[in-house]
Amino acid sequence: MSLYARLLLLVLCVSLVPPAWALDLPSIGDPSERLITPDQERQLGEAFMRRLRQQVPFVEDPELNAYLEALGNRLVANSDDPSQRFTFFIVKDDAINAFAAPGGFIGTHSALILSARSESELAGVLAHEIAHVTQKHLVRAYDSASRMGLPMAAALLAAILIGTQDSEAGQAAIMSVQAGSIQQQINFTRANEKEADRIGMQTLMRSEFDPKGMPGFFERLQQAARYYGEGVPPFLRTHPVTTDRIADSLARAEQERPRRVTESMNFHLAQAKLRVLTAKDANTAIKYFNQTDTDPPLPTAAREYGHALALSESGRHQTALDILNRLAKADPDRLAYPLAMAQTELSAGRPQDAQARYRKMLDLYPANPVLVRGYANALLDDKQFAQARDLLEDARRRQTRPEPTTYLLLAKASTGMGRDADAHEAMAEYYFLNGQTRAAVEQLTLASRISGQDFYQSSRIEARLRELQALALEEDKNSR
Repeated sequence: MSLYARLLLLVLCVSLVPPAWALDLPSIGDPSERLITPDQERQLGEAFMRRLRQQVPFVEDPELNAYLEALGNRLVANSDDPSQRFTFFIVKDDAINAFAAPGGFIGTHSALILSARSESELAGVLAHEIAHVTQKHLVRAYDSASRMGLPMAAALLAAILIGTQDSEAGQAAIMSVQAGSIQQQINFTRANEKEADRIGMQTLMRSEFDPKGMPGFFERLQQAARYYGEGVPPFLRTHPVTTDRIADSLARAEQERPRRVTESMNFHLAQAKLRVLTAKDANTAIKYFNQTDTDPPLPTAAREYGHALALSESGRHQTALDILNRLAKADPDRLAYPLAMAQTELSAGRPQDAQARYRKMLDLYPANPVLVRGYANALLDDKQFAQARDLLEDARRRQTRPEPTTYLLLAKASTGMGRDADAHEAMAEYYFLNGQTRAAVEQLTLASRISGQDFYQSSRIEARLRELQALALEEDKNSR
């Protein structure tokens, strides 16, 4: 079986599969090192991300992703393996869930973030998922996964991905897979879950969060599940929470010295922005933030911030700017407010005003990736393509993991400059990162046919084209 197929098998077997078919594997030490190398684990995570981007919508807002990355990295720094590289991302989904993939990829559903009542609750979930990675729970499943046939993996993949869009359809697909004599599924064992609770709790406390955040969130989910009927939150299906587990976590929290945790305004601002971005429409968001008794409760500043963002979405830019300006004066060190003002200026069709705001912020926070992307968008809107391209190229070199949106913006800047080969090359990487390997090959083929390239660019394009052509053939073979 090819490496690519084996990598996909592992993801399928540790992802969002209901526990009805779970298999408790005996503990035989830690076979992870002999089963999969760090490089294979990285390839596994990257293949997982490309496949996931094909099937589910991501929240691509750089400010929200930067917030989640900062929160996650704070926890990683206090975990059992601070050298492990992690990537945190948000999936736009109304189901309350979070999941981990090999290679340190941690996905959080938007609904879970919106349902958390404090940053400590959200941190508790992330700490739990981080522990699944650092304790090699994902990689330990590899031995049994490698015994599955490719048709089974393909059927499971379809079932899981359908389920992310339509839970009833996904459940039906999984049932059909089982009816086809596929009986062997792997989920996190109870021992895995208890260990992730224990290690995650230690990480939470070392990171100076409220240790009751983890059991508190799990307990609320468990209580809410009584009203769901068959529609139990996916988090409870993939991470079965028992009364004993909650009691154990609470007992550990009680053993710690009482600590006063300062409520994070950045958490509430991120929640407010996410609610605007995931709302059915701007008017729905405006109605929500006009309430004074929102659930979960919001500080006044966060409620006004969310209201301003929703007003901007509805086209009421000046009213939004007035609110944001008032918030910025009251809290001048909070970057979210001037950033929102710059984004509102751009939405209002005033790119030069937006650029001025971005330049001022970049003077204070040089190379901040959120500001760089916003500034690049403002430059592109103003047809300053060369300056935008220089800015984005510098940002691309700084990134530890490639970002699809950076390549999309690079393609726009290159097109504006008439650099068609560069534009096709950038679009190829954008499509590749989104799991569209065939489309990436088409872009590189177009790039290779453009004359006037220097030797180095031509060689680079040809080498990448051969690499992606081989991958596309392997993907086609595995999908049959």
